[in-house]
Amino acid sequence: MTEKKFMNSVANGQVDILEQFIYLLGDMKIDYCVIGGLAVNAYVEPVVSLDLDIIIVMNELDKLLKAIKDKKLFTLKQFSHSVNLGSLKSDLRIQLQTDYRYQTFIDKAINKKVMGYEMKVAILEDVLQGKIWAYLDEERRKSKRQKDLADIFRLVETYPYLRDLLPEEIKVTGI
Repeated sequence: MTEKKFMNSVANGQVDILEQFIYLLGDMKIDYCVIGGLAVNAYVEPVVSLDLDIIIVMNELDKLLKAIKDKKLFTLKQFSHSVNLGSLKSDLRIQLQTDYRYQTFIDKAINKKVMGYEMKVAILEDVLQGKIWAYLDEERRKSKRQKDLADIFRLVETYPYLRDLLPEEIKVTGI
């Protein structure tokens, strides 16, 4: 079984919405980069995730959302710092992050293979920074923050020099 087939199997995918979404971004010439758990998977041993956290160039967001509505590709739910895309044909959740802090990640992103897909992924240090921001966000559910901390551990165990980039409040957790 290929990585793509595995990913779609885990997501109960009747269609490959990840491939559709990446193709749509390319077709519309919208620059992006993957952040979050799938980005962590690009650098360390992968774990299964049904979330694709991604950022796009912010001045392209309205154009992308209009195309998604017009083509009826995904359902849309807007939140304070994200737009979540879903599909009845897959359990994969695409989360367009709208927090401006991430915008600088896009220009530095590199092409990497993640779960069988070629995607632009934030560089390692930016992936770590995003996980730090997520972990320190006390408005997030505790279970999500624990997953973020586990991702930080995974990155630092594989790339020990990253420990120097951690704020003290994370270092005291035992990393």
